[in-house]
Amino acid sequence: MPAHPTTLTVRVSGTLGEFVAANVGEQGDYESVSEYLRDLIRRDKERMQQQAFERLQAELTQAFAAPDASYRPLSAADVIARNRP
Repeated sequence: MPAHPTTLTVRVSGTLGEFVAANVGEQGDYESVSEYLRDLIRRDKERMQQQAFERLQAELTQAFAAPDASYRPLSAADVIARNRP
């Protein structure tokens, strides 16, 4: 986490601006635009983390489903060499 908050300036107009306005204030779920944006960013971060987890889960599922005969022993040096760019 940065030592200082990041300040953003965002211009939203037209239907997007109307949508934001409808979600902020007395009629909306958020007290301020800043609160709304922080929640959107948190949700996007969670979505990205969930996608990364699902990719890892799919890879592990595939690996564990492979027949035992397809496995071969690897040393740490083999793994390091395989993952070098």
